[in-house]
Amino acid sequence: QRRVHGERRTEQRLTSPSSMPSGNGCKAAQKRERNAKKAGAGPKSQLKANAQAMTVICQICRQGFMEATGEKCLREHHSAKHDRRSFAECFPGYVLEEAKA
Repeated sequence: QRRVHGERRTEQRLTSPSSMPSGNGCKAAQKRERNAKKAGAGPKSQLKANAQAMTVICQICRQGFMEATGEKCLREHHSAKHDRRSFAECFPGYVLEEAKA
């Protein structure tokens, strides 16, 4: 309160969101919003890309494996699920690493 010429008067502050100081949290949120507008859509799913990468397929159970899957993983699948059949029956198009050398 402030006295002016013997009267009691209260000061009123005009506060608006634009005149208020902004902290680092607010700046970070604004930056995220700006970057989201620039980038367009939000996060994209990798499911389609992962499904397309499944190029090695077991011919017995039709389970897919990524192209980068090593022979060790394929051999584990073969021994765990199709032990009575040959490895070539499971993965006929797969070139063994010992044959590559």
